[in-house]
Amino acid sequence: MNSWKKGVLLVLSAALPLSMAACSSGNTETKTGGSDKGSGDKPTKIVFLTTGDNAAMGIKPGDRIVAEINKRLNIDLEVKFVPENGYEKINVAMATGDLPDVVTINYPSPSLSQWIDEGLLLPLNDYLSVMPTVKEKLDKNLKWTAVNGKYYGYPFIEERANATMAFRADWLNTLGIKPPQTLDEFYQALKDVTTKDPDKNGKNDTYGLTAQKNPGFNTSFNFVFYAYGMPHGDWVLDNSGKVVPIFEHPAFKQGVQFLRKLWDEKLIDPEFLLNDAQQREQKFYQGKVGFMAAPLFRHVSRLETSLQKVNPEGKLGYSAPPAGPDGKRGMNSAPKSGLFTAVTKNAKSPEKAAKFIEFMLSKEGRSLLELGMEGVHYTKQGDKIVYNEDERAKDGFASNGWSHPLAWGSVVWPLTENYLPQTEPQADRAKESVDIATKNMVPNLINTTTPEEVEMSGVLGELMNQYYLEMITGKREIDPGLAELSKKWRDQGGSKVLDAVNKAYQAQNKK
Repeated sequence: MNSWKKGVLLVLSAALPLSMAACSSGNTETKTGGSDKGSGDKPTKIVFLTTGDNAAMGIKPGDRIVAEINKRLNIDLEVKFVPENGYEKINVAMATGDLPDVVTINYPSPSLSQWIDEGLLLPLNDYLSVMPTVKEKLDKNLKWTAVNGKYYGYPFIEERANATMAFRADWLNTLGIKPPQTLDEFYQALKDVTTKDPDKNGKNDTYGLTAQKNPGFNTSFNFVFYAYGMPHGDWVLDNSGKVVPIFEHPAFKQGVQFLRKLWDEKLIDPEFLLNDAQQREQKFYQGKVGFMAAPLFRHVSRLETSLQKVNPEGKLGYSAPPAGPDGKRGMNSAPKSGLFTAVTKNAKSPEKAAKFIEFMLSKEGRSLLELGMEGVHYTKQGDKIVYNEDERAKDGFASNGWSHPLAWGSVVWPLTENYLPQTEPQADRAKESVDIATKNMVPNLINTTTPEEVEMSGVLGELMNQYYLEMITGKREIDPGLAELSKKWRDQGGSKVLDAVNKAYQAQNKK
């Protein structure tokens, strides 16, 4: 038995009951039959195991959207959800050998590589003729995801961004500050928010900037490195043209020095390392901080509404990240990871399983999953869509015009589609925030992720994060810290990774 199966089967007895509970409860599984009346063929059973969307409602027996999919594709669809990001439960289910027809996993990942090596997934190449939407997306931007010329699934990798610099616009107005456009202006704004009592409560209880501790290298402050000229989001080149880690670029040291200055002057929330996303937002609402890097888009209205529940005069502002000395700026690195939805070797009809993936991405499928059936779940009055919330609720649609449980979390997210229901109260601002964030995406040096990176990402990422945080919080001096990080990083597997990424870079440049 290989090590992958051994590892997941060790936790099978504990994890599988949780997985099956998640799949078989009344709000997470459906076995809705259906048939194509124009065909004499018996509907093909398709079991779909996916991570889904935590914000979605569950699928209940009798779901009319599932029934409509069954009718259109002549299938009998059974959906099994695990919690969003519940990849371990997916691994457990796959390790048992009882494979679904269609499965979603994180991309890239050791599990996915193992499945491909073991032949658990079928190449889609032979079915692309019935997957025009998938084929178009693969041909346009995703050719690099092929393994030896074969596509073992649809890799959903987000092409847009939603993280921008969010701030208390009411505080800046009170202090007479314009949204900062440069690092110097940003520093002064943080200092004013920290020292000039922006909430006028007579107390010295505010900080300029907060963040959250991320599981890997802290992305909350990456905009500082991009401002100092970090050219790529994944790797950089040294003076000889070799690929090296980003912490060996001069912009990284400059960025750490800037952040250390903010820390030493107590302009950064001293508890940011304890924050999760919710705690970070709560400090923003409660008047403890003035700035934070945050995902916006459909969160614009939620963040401002939550802020105004605490302070009715509160106002959410957002802007592009500040520019550095040479006018450079950036906020988000272009993603190379995402979700991967594939057909397994046990699929009863690989072609129908492939058509199901195609349907979820197609215009026809998007319309059904986002809006429902016209005359049942919504009606049109000219260009206006009127949502029938009572009927939508019967089929698991989220409230206020949001979508069916199958709409998001396997092959697409709302951000990709720039999708907001017509009920969205601040749709224009939400879409504006995406335009700003996407404009400030930073490209990658290498478009692929090597197996060595996947294998070593945990160890090397943790090491980098440790040194980085210790340097900006004064627990480690910067110059010796960077030198020691370079050595330890290579000794703990970085040299192996660099060999692989340099080969990938050379291969990419030959194409």
